[in-house]
Amino acid sequence: MCYLLKEFDAMREKLGAMENKLKESENQIIELKNKEKNKVFFSAATGGFGHIGPFSTNTTVIYRTVITNIGSAYNRFTGFFTAPVAGVYYFCIFYHAGGEKGAKLHLYRNNELVVITSDHQSNGDTADNGGNAVFLQLQQGDQVFVQLAANTHIWGYNHHTTFSGFLVTQE
Repeated sequence: MCYLLKEFDAMREKLGAMENKLKESENQIIELKNKEKNKVFFSAATGGFGHIGPFSTNTTVIYRTVITNIGSAYNRFTGFFTAPVAGVYYFCIFYHAGGEKGAKLHLYRNNELVVITSDHQSNGDTADNGGNAVFLQLQQGDQVFVQLAANTHIWGYNHHTTFSGFLVTQE
């Protein structure tokens, strides 16, 4: 009988250890799923062919050709990126344009101007390229978008004018 009680206690100990390991594994799986769910990366190009603009007012640029959109935070119909989680994000904008008109892009967080990239009009310069990048601390639901300044233009094509961003670290 003593032998059976010792054997039973040993089995109970092993079962407790196995339950603890199972619980740890379950927690790790949940953590990995949450990390995977919160991956946010996007790159999009303007698409089309030829000039976009000039317009008489500032106009939101809609990057219709989505290259990557992990996390589905970029909307190719509105041109808006909406932060799915709070954290620090990195954004970059690049453009190509002809020199006969000025080129100017504004990157906004909600309605706050954050960075600009631009080049002036030039009769002798037939092609202009520019860009800018920024780290932004965003709250869930904050929106980031790009506007083309009034009376300026950019080149609309899949390989020249782009808007990209990704989640660096979640808060």
